This record gives sequence, structure tokens and C-alpha cells, in this order.
Amino acid sequence: PAPTPAPTPAPTSVPIPAATPAPSPPTSNHVEVYSTGRAFMALNRTSGKARCWGDSSFGGSCPRWGFNFENVTDVYSTRSAFMALDKNSGEAQCWGWWSFGGSCNRRRNFLGVTDVYSTRYAFMALDRNSGKAQCWGRADFGGNCDDMDFLGVTDVYSTDGAFM
Repeated sequence: PAPTPAPTPAPTSVPIPAATPAPSPPTSNHVEVYSTGRAFMALNRTSGKARCWGDSSFGGSCPRWGFNFENVTDVYSTRSAFMALDKNSGEAQCWGWWSFGGSCNRRRNFLGVTDVYSTRYAFMALDRNSGKAQCWGRADFGGNCDDMDFLGVTDVYSTDGAFM
């Protein structure tokens, strides 16, 4: 005789749990701390406020006018200076020892900058898409690269005194 097929089980309903609500935004402040050789900067990402302390020549005194830290996307430092950058608008503020990277005022527009590097006393802001770079700070520590073409460069390295 042919085997008898097993009976088909009756369908059962499985309860579906209620959707889990999205987590609430953090109520605490998100603070990031950066340093130079003799100063610190704390950026509160929640409020957009910055505090600096330490040796003012090394960035221990935050800029007080004309710069809004609320839109800062990145902060960089050398041994003697800070750079706060808003990659979306191309605006930046540098402070600290002016000849060691603390002055980027003549660098009017950082729009398109994809990467920033630093040596002990200089910064390099690179736009990988155009191959253009802006360097400032002490020239013998990498602060002079404006005439160089970086198009196609895949990696940049920095030492205490040079970019490569």
C-alpha cells in the first residue's frame, strides 16, 4: 500500500512586536579635545562652542570674533597652532603662533579641500580633485607648496619637517 501523507499543520499566527522607537538624541554634550605642544582646545559639537587654554602663543586663546565654531567639520593642529575648518563652506580659522601655521587669513577659500596634513610648524590643505594644495607656516617645515601639482597623488605623508 502507498504511504499515507502527513497531515498539513493548521496555520498559526505569530505576534509581531511593536516597532521599537528610535533612540533619543544624546542629552549630554559631545566634546572633542585637541592639542598643540602647549595648549588645548575643546569643541562642544552639541553647542558649537569652543574653549581654549594653555600658552596663548601655541593656540591657548580661541579666536573671539568672526568665526562660528558651530559648522566646524574638522580641527587640525601643528605643534604651535590650530586650524578649524568648515569643509562645506570652505571657511577656516587658524590661531596660535602665526608664523608656524597660526595664520591662514590670506588663504581665502578652502572650498574643495579633501585632506589637511601638518608637520611640526606647517599645514597643507589638499584638494585631491584638482591637485591643488595650499601650504602655510614655516617654509623650511613644509609651509611652501603652492606651486606644486598634486593631481594623481594617492598618499601624502608628513614628518616633523616636511610633506612627501
